[in-house]
Amino acid sequence: MSVVIDIELCKGCGICSKECPNQAIIIKDKKAYIQESCTSCGICTRVCSFKAAVKVSDLKEGAVKCTSCPVQCEVLEGYTGACQRYRNDGGQLIRNRKLVTDVTPGGPLVTAVGAGTAYPCCRPAPYIVQDTIDGVEMVTVVTEAPLSYSGIKVKIDTNLFVGEEGAKVKRNGKVVGMVDTEEYGSKMLSIGGANLLTGKDGFIVARTIVEIANGERVTLKVENRTLELQVGCPPIIDGVTDTKMRVGCGSATIGMFAAKLKEAVDEAIILDHHVVGLLSEHMAGESVGMSWSGVIPNARRSTRGRYFGEHGSGWGGTNIENPQDAIKSVDMSRAKPGMKVLVTETTGRMAALFEVQPGGSVLEIPMTKEVKAAVEAIRDTCENARVSALYVGGTGGSARAGVAVNPLKVTQAVHSGKACLTIGGAQVYVLPGGGINFMVDVEKVVSKAFTWVPTPATVAPVEYTMPLTTYEEMGGHTQAIRKLNQIISQEDSSS
Repeated sequence: MSVVIDIELCKGCGICSKECPNQAIIIKDKKAYIQESCTSCGICTRVCSFKAAVKVSDLKEGAVKCTSCPVQCEVLEGYTGACQRYRNDGGQLIRNRKLVTDVTPGGPLVTAVGAGTAYPCCRPAPYIVQDTIDGVEMVTVVTEAPLSYSGIKVKIDTNLFVGEEGAKVKRNGKVVGMVDTEEYGSKMLSIGGANLLTGKDGFIVARTIVEIANGERVTLKVENRTLELQVGCPPIIDGVTDTKMRVGCGSATIGMFAAKLKEAVDEAIILDHHVVGLLSEHMAGESVGMSWSGVIPNARRSTRGRYFGEHGSGWGGTNIENPQDAIKSVDMSRAKPGMKVLVTETTGRMAALFEVQPGGSVLEIPMTKEVKAAVEAIRDTCENARVSALYVGGTGGSARAGVAVNPLKVTQAVHSGKACLTIGGAQVYVLPGGGINFMVDVEKVVSKAFTWVPTPATVAPVEYTMPLTTYEEMGGHTQAIRKLNQIISQEDSSS
């Protein structure tokens, strides 16, 4: 079917142009116009609020209909489908990326990157490859599988506050995920998932998952905060590039550096958005011969030397922006004038030294050489801050039916360890319980391995590797097996 724009209904809002994966719609004189690169994927008809974009039944002359997914793009000579995987070359649709056969030892025989998709589910996977490894006949079954049940977990090493747990993550004003539970020293985002992919903004959700997984830079919003994220790079939060990941919470920092801190000061407050540490009261302080100094930190007490901080844009991710405010008060029945109090945070990048005055107030004084050395010790122990991500998915019916006649046996083989599941050549963690739910480090996957289709769903390169005997036992498509050397020769000759 061709797509046409009803010029009378079109308001020139540009949403269709922004969402089109082939940049096939231009806005001119506040009206949308379809270009030759249009594949009739139908995204514009589904995002247009004014019903100006409609499909008509005519097949475009010279176009080839793609059957690799339910979208069924119609691709003209020299152009690619909406998923960017298949190109019309002389009237035939071909996979426009060569099959990646370069794998690490112990991995699959070939990856699924460049393999294409065998759709619908009743057909064998596009590549079922056999070879002998250490005297054992092995088989790898590969397909680039559209996965509606997919998403990406983004790990951001930062003390900077990004939003409350459960806060919506948006891109271009559209909800693409939420802030997840924090992990040690890191903020976590959950992007995608079946509910968002099948929702009204599923196209931008799919594109966001894939761009993050492929190592591209994306800009997201959480409430009034802007996050610039790229896997393998430092995070940028509201224009600030964070370079260090905290060595531990405030309590852990006290525990690790109590002896060195004692040499430099009479008291230390380590600010942290989870647990603020107070040196002299902490058990680590006691173990190096200290007793409570009388200093009371500006935080909620938990246990000895451990206090709960409040989230904010200040030091250590707390709401304290002036280091003097970290000292709530000083009990002069315990404290003495002249005591030195260090205020720092868990990356050691910010620090200030204070002296207790006779009336219990504190005065900031220059940092001593010993204090600087203690703070530098904390800073030098921190790792570099970076963004990392886990692609998560569920290989359901379509991703199993191409492997064997009985999909349950595929699931059972994966969970029992008889078959090894990899994604783009990378080892995965398979979650326990029913189904095949996995997560994989995107930095270990073949470069630019993920794509998406406007059903919408993401497309992941899926490989199952197992002994030939196991494949035969599960009712695999043995009639479709090809030898590895034949595959490699065929790929080399086509390049």
